[in-house]
Amino acid sequence: MKMDELISGFTAQLKRAIEIGENAKIGKNKFPIRNIVISGLGGSGIGGTILSNVLRDDIAVPIIVNKEYQIPAFVNENTLVIISSYSGNTEETLSALMQAFKKDAQIVCITSGGLVQEYAETNDIDYINIDGGSPPRAAFGQSFVQLLYIMFHLGLLEGGFRQYLKDAIALLDAEEDQIKKEAKEIAQKLQNKIPVIYSDAKFEGVSIRFRQQINENSKMLCWHHVVPEMNHNELVGWRERNEKIAVVFIRNNHDFERNQERMEFTKEVVRQYASEIVEIYSKGDYDLIRSMYLIHYTDWISFYLAELQGVDAIEVDVIGKLKSQLAQNPF
Repeated sequence: MKMDELISGFTAQLKRAIEIGENAKIGKNKFPIRNIVISGLGGSGIGGTILSNVLRDDIAVPIIVNKEYQIPAFVNENTLVIISSYSGNTEETLSALMQAFKKDAQIVCITSGGLVQEYAETNDIDYINIDGGSPPRAAFGQSFVQLLYIMFHLGLLEGGFRQYLKDAIALLDAEEDQIKKEAKEIAQKLQNKIPVIYSDAKFEGVSIRFRQQINENSKMLCWHHVVPEMNHNELVGWRERNEKIAVVFIRNNHDFERNQERMEFTKEVVRQYASEIVEIYSKGDYDLIRSMYLIHYTDWISFYLAELQGVDAIEVDVIGKLKSQLAQNPF
């Protein structure tokens, strides 16, 4: 499938993910869960970052997102380790899985197959099997929703998120034409620029996802930062006019009031030096809905940017070359 077809199918993917999550068989936790580690990279791992943002006020235990070969030293039998690898063959995530198993952590895997599923079956580890056949970044809806259901099945999260997901689907279906229209207009403003993405810290996962989609789909460099942290460092770096830089503010009407004030000040500072200023406001009544809206919206921006740049949004050949080189000396 082409990337625009995959993006268009986001709400259908969410519906399918709900079906998978509802039918998932997750064993009860053997020991009290005192912390959570979500291990995954790229399109498979970004869901963990977004989940930690969305559930910040709802989960009573800390969530750590791990994006490397090693796992934190604190992992033990009271740790829930969620392994997310769409292909099931991500070597960093496989390494984390094996270490977590040796440390007697409580493990649940999310995968479409591969070595992760094989290891889980061999070692009697719970796993949720999601549909394969897409680039990992285009399967975000499936992998992210399973994170919510794992929390729910283990008694860490109440079931209200189910309605939020349904509301997000309804909102996106109703707004699709308008989202695409606005996304195309924003892409034109970002063409041949270096996008700089700013958001409230609570929506950093959304900003990271947008950055990654610009990297992979649009084949462009960009960076992101969050308010208030960037007000204590990066803000000072805005000193010279740069026609190659375009700034995107990811906004929510429910952002913390002081951070909204900070964003307005930041916007006036960077306006003097950047060639474009763009603001994207979320829609929805809850952070989960707002996040799904912004992710879908910015996915479309990355696709239209790819079209304007004349590149194939699916192609990620350099990542394949890296994996081939590493495979010559297996981990």
